[in-house]
Amino acid sequence: MKSLALSVSRRFRWAPRAAAALFVGGTVIAFLPVSAEPPVQADSSLFSEDQATRGKVVYASHCAVCHGFELTGGGGSPTLKGPDFLFGWSRKSTKDLVDYISVNMPPGQGRSLSGQEYEDVAAYILGANGFRAGQSPLTATTLRVIDQPSGATNAVNVTDPAPTATPAKEVTTQHRVPEGQEQEGAVNADATYIRALEERHARLAGLSPVTDAMLANPADGDWLTWRRTYAGLGFSPLRQVNRENAGMLTTAWSWSLPVSPNAITPLAHDGVLFVYSANRVQALDGTNGDLLWQYIRALPSALGGGTGYSLRNIAIYDDKLFVPTADGHMVALETKTGKLVWDKKIVPEDAGGVRLTGGPTVVKGKVIQGTSLCFTYKGGCFITALDARTGEQVWRFNTIARPGEPGGDSWNGAPLSERYGGAIWTSGSYDSELNLYYIGVGQTYDTATLLQPQKAAGASADALYTNTTLALDPDTGKLKWHYQHFQRDVWDFDWAFERSLLTLNVNGRPRRVSLTAGKLGIFDAIDRTNGKYLLSHDVGLQTLVVAIDPKTGTKRIDPALAPKADESKSICPHAGGARSWPATAVDPVGKIAFVPLAESCMDFTWTPRDAARTAAGGTDIRWKLKVRPGSDGKFGRVQAINVETGKVLWVNRRRAPQSSSILATAGGLVFEGGRDRRFRALDNSTGKTLWEARLSAVPSSTPITYSAGGRQYIAVVAGGGNAHDSTWPILTPEIDNPVGATTLWIFALPESEP
Repeated sequence: MKSLALSVSRRFRWAPRAAAALFVGGTVIAFLPVSAEPPVQADSSLFSEDQATRGKVVYASHCAVCHGFELTGGGGSPTLKGPDFLFGWSRKSTKDLVDYISVNMPPGQGRSLSGQEYEDVAAYILGANGFRAGQSPLTATTLRVIDQPSGATNAVNVTDPAPTATPAKEVTTQHRVPEGQEQEGAVNADATYIRALEERHARLAGLSPVTDAMLANPADGDWLTWRRTYAGLGFSPLRQVNRENAGMLTTAWSWSLPVSPNAITPLAHDGVLFVYSANRVQALDGTNGDLLWQYIRALPSALGGGTGYSLRNIAIYDDKLFVPTADGHMVALETKTGKLVWDKKIVPEDAGGVRLTGGPTVVKGKVIQGTSLCFTYKGGCFITALDARTGEQVWRFNTIARPGEPGGDSWNGAPLSERYGGAIWTSGSYDSELNLYYIGVGQTYDTATLLQPQKAAGASADALYTNTTLALDPDTGKLKWHYQHFQRDVWDFDWAFERSLLTLNVNGRPRRVSLTAGKLGIFDAIDRTNGKYLLSHDVGLQTLVVAIDPKTGTKRIDPALAPKADESKSICPHAGGARSWPATAVDPVGKIAFVPLAESCMDFTWTPRDAARTAAGGTDIRWKLKVRPGSDGKFGRVQAINVETGKVLWVNRRRAPQSSSILATAGGLVFEGGRDRRFRALDNSTGKTLWEARLSAVPSSTPITYSAGGRQYIAVVAGGGNAHDSTWPILTPEIDNPVGATTLWIFALPESEP
């Protein structure tokens, strides 16, 4: 008790208001440099000492599990002590603090404590931040300004606007806390502190609005979309790091992220990195990892603070970031401040389990986002477009064809209530000249609908629009054309991944193609102007398809591998895919695709079910992972393929299955990572490993490269936790990897190198 009494009796001296934050709609937006103000002192009678003592006990019982016993946060929960908290609550009232805690805490259980307990917790938090105890207890109706100077009136004008942000260069040393008067818990605003704020503000001030033209053709040093450009190639023109010096790469800096499945792709613009993990979006200085701002979203307790949320990417356009959230919303944040601009719910209330795992694409001012995990959502998944300025829905496209509409008779005669799936797992691509948006759709989650006896004469079981490339008008959402790569997929072999846009020479003439491969590892090239099939290339790891029609691309299945009730079938690859969401990179000049692959097989079994269980949705198949016949124990590979000719240029194989997307650069390098925690640079002409680093965890993410301050950096997130981390460990039982270690790693050449 003595230590608490000392804590709450300290006199907090407020240093220059050199940073600020917002608390909008229950969401913390942490500090952003703004103009300085003269030092002020906290009110000396915000709460009583006895009240803070009681609050410590309540906090330990109900709050510490998320925010830490020292109030320092963790696991996606914000810190409640120090500059982040003080900046966030500056100029707010004690009533605001009590109201917020009582409504929102514990997460999902607001108002579950007594009114006095909430008041006591607020008093304890204020005491822990250096505010002085007085004689009067804090109550839910107390209206005192948290950072008001002593002696001023306690009345608060709730209509007063927040101070306007001004350039950090206005911060001057005259507002420093006088030497010798610094108190414990105060911000020491010396010259070093002020200089750091100026540098951070300058970095944010240098952010330019992102235009449509920039998304189509970004600056060489930027990475503005999931695969860098609308073309979806995962290729960078940067060449400072190249074949000759890649072996000298070293760690430039690293940054710990809130724990979440790390399918994360950072964005880079004008030297600033934006990264999203769990329930937190952060802007970092790309040169040194300094935190510029962060947005923390309060989530229901059932979502565990977003720690189980897997997301491919966020998007940037104009002066905003667009971020899908674990609770099914899309939020828009200011790129320079992290301030919430708008918040719109996408996932319907009755769509339990539906998530936004494939990130958004912004096309002509519309934020286009697909849904996934529609296991039991009758009628399947959908794509929606929101106005980037307001968040209002512009259009919606259902990825499962409806009865009576084009493709609606392809579901074996089943009613809409027995049609499931059609997930959108990744971001789309866009051709600005054709004004067409391309996106891939996954398979059905309910094979019973397609395997049961035909329910209507003339109805097929192709199941549109599963395993299909959709070409949509981004202005209206209208379907312009579609191409189904694999009909009646009852094995879980989606074709839902990136659509790479490039020009290929086909039969002696240049064709603008959309190139994509499904889990079988078969690449299809489609004329992206009209959806006409052009060609296919098989990477050689599948046994299901025995022939491909050269005119239509229709795949013929080995009849012996067709599902038969309760009979196991040995098929390669496993449903985890020869390739899956880890994306291929394509060199548009050399016409070379660099493909991350896993070698595997499975025993596949289908168990029929009655009509009642069919109507309830869900899968009725089993996949038992096994090793390929004659395997030498190497399960991971990167393969380089000339996508015009189909020629395999090289293969780099190893024990650990691949886990990361591929990054290719004009420096002649291919970056990739595996489940052995190794992140590597390969020679793109030979596949030879030129450099590797052992990371803190599995890099199950999409690496990027960017430049800042004249230096090229390579960024990758490590941490594991996605589907591959639960599928492949049985192949390599000797590989044990940590979990809960989500970290952003940044590599560069030594600063003395060119």
